[in-house]
Amino acid sequence: MSTITAPAAASTTEAGGRRRSRPLIAALAVTQTVGYGVLYYVFSVFLAPMAADLHTTSAAVTGALTVSVLTTAAAAVPVGRWLDRHGGRGLMTAGSILGTGAVLAWSQITDIRQLYAVFVVLGIASAMALYEAAFAVVIAVSTPARRSGALLAITVVAGFASTIFLPLAANLQQHHGWRTTLIILALGYCAIAVPLHALTVPPQPRPHPASAALDHAARRTAVRAALRHRGFWLLTAAFVIHGSAVAVISVHLITYLTTLGHPATFAAAVAGLLGVMSVTGRIVTTALTRHRSIAMVTASVFAVQAVAAASLPLLGQHRLGAIVCVVLFGTGFGVGTIARPAILAERYGTTGYATIASALTLPTTIAKATTPLAAAAAYAVAGSYVPVLAAVAIACAIAATALGLARGPAMSRASVEGESIRVV
Repeated sequence: MSTITAPAAASTTEAGGRRRSRPLIAALAVTQTVGYGVLYYVFSVFLAPMAADLHTTSAAVTGALTVSVLTTAAAAVPVGRWLDRHGGRGLMTAGSILGTGAVLAWSQITDIRQLYAVFVVLGIASAMALYEAAFAVVIAVSTPARRSGALLAITVVAGFASTIFLPLAANLQQHHGWRTTLIILALGYCAIAVPLHALTVPPQPRPHPASAALDHAARRTAVRAALRHRGFWLLTAAFVIHGSAVAVISVHLITYLTTLGHPATFAAAVAGLLGVMSVTGRIVTTALTRHRSIAMVTASVFAVQAVAAASLPLLGQHRLGAIVCVVLFGTGFGVGTIARPAILAERYGTTGYATIASALTLPTTIAKATTPLAAAAAYAVAGSYVPVLAAVAIACAIAATALGLARGPAMSRASVEGESIRVV
């Protein structure tokens, strides 16, 4: 048994920490909404006009987004290490500037190779400025009692990114073309994200050299302890498998509902419920964690999703049945986003958090980027989505089970004043 004593996550009283964190949480809610809207969601609006201008196929253009997501995954570990050592202000500000430059470059591309190069840069910028970096910053400044609420506030607001930016980009594109629209969006993102990150994200204090050496040793020990712990890999399995299931549904649901005979408009409307329910599920989950552990609540939500996915082939031919199944599955659509950082911080503390989280983010992001393609291949071979839905149901059930098995308190919770990570 070993004990690691780490510095406190918050260096002030709880009341002072609350006052300091409110502007930060509000700012990050805004920057994440605009960031996801500009750096990710608007891509779908420009897909067809880009393909036409570049004289290529939609599939070739779509590959750029996959490259961006995989680049974000590859950058997760170095970004996590940087956050642990230097804090988030410089990184998130630089990421916003890099993202602005990448979107401006995107507006000027003339061939598919340039598009892919730009989206590699976009992937790096996303790793520096979007959710994972923001979560690490929030966890570093929030007390354990306030973490779930802080994460919920950010993700609920950012959950409306597609609702805001898809119609906005479509309207601008209709009047100005996709290239000019990207310039407008890039400048808007720069004007909002850069100053908010620079002014509200707290800087990393510059410790005395001796203290810095101790902090570095504490981080290394905390990371090694987490990565050697069985519970961490059960958590990783749970979120990787669940993320894969959610990615498959998000990509293939509309197509599946149309194969059942539903009109395309109905299928699209029902699929839109996933976004609404993702916000609802986050709120309900956070409320339930007042009485139950977040791991237990999340495992229960994953189990509900397993039942919903398994029921969809049986009930989905009827409109009401399809709606009920999608609503039930949608309750867990965004739960993993807030549960993952909260559970990691609860189990392993905040010392070395960003590095520990990046070790989980890497396989989760890769799985989300690749499993929809595997599902498409399975559908092509089977000629039916039933095996795909069965795999999704099994994946959610396995994720719930793995999360349940990882519930044991292997490491003590971090206190507000200091963290004692106790490895059994």
